[in-house]
Amino acid sequence: MGRAFEFRKERKFKRWGHMARTFTKIGKEITIAVKQGGPDVTGNPRLRALLQTARSENMPKDNIERAIKRASDKDQSDYKEIVLEGYGPHGIAVLVEAATDNNNRTVANVRSYFTKSGGSLGTSGSVDYMFDRKCAFVIKSDKPVDIEELELELIDFGAEEVFEAENEDEEKEIHIYGEFTAFNQIQKYIEDNGYEMVSGEFTRLPNVELKELSAEDRVEVDKLIERLEEDDDVQNVYTNLKPAEEE
Repeated sequence: MGRAFEFRKERKFKRWGHMARTFTKIGKEITIAVKQGGPDVTGNPRLRALLQTARSENMPKDNIERAIKRASDKDQSDYKEIVLEGYGPHGIAVLVEAATDNNNRTVANVRSYFTKSGGSLGTSGSVDYMFDRKCAFVIKSDKPVDIEELELELIDFGAEEVFEAENEDEEKEIHIYGEFTAFNQIQKYIEDNGYEMVSGEFTRLPNVELKELSAEDRVEVDKLIERLEEDDDVQNVYTNLKPAEEE
């Protein structure tokens, strides 16, 4: 198993916590996807994947429709995607993805979280190089699947890692990680071959040696991550901290 398997339990919406925040963050992503590719799901694979993710998280239909409408509402401020980088306690690299309609507010808030935690917000590029951008899918099949055979097929579509794991309900799901630019190709394969898509998203995986911390030191880093994740503008938080379950 590779890096994706190591981080899988920390990726699936763990960072989004409560349901209301989950819906807010998915809603922002839907709005951005519509702005970039239009409201027609037929020609917007990113939007199709997000709508499936929203349904799997039981996001109300009204919330989804509002997010789509917001993209064409001239009275609404546009969300801009920004990346903020810094170092948390004990030299842990932290990369923050945000979607905001007020850049100054978001930067000020994120800087304050770093400062309160004994870390510091860095300049662009200070930790970005430590993470690889990837696309990630979770799918299901109503038939038995040979994972090795599936991985061999998906390699031609840009997949790099395919594995099976159980979700919170002890149901088997197939996780696919691939090149950032392979999102559309992999999604098309999933749809053309009759798999049920649970979610499709972009993510980042550290490409450097992961840092191990004692349980006491980890608490300080966890506090910073919690502060960041509770901010409505923050979409994702990534670090080079080794997952606790793997230590």
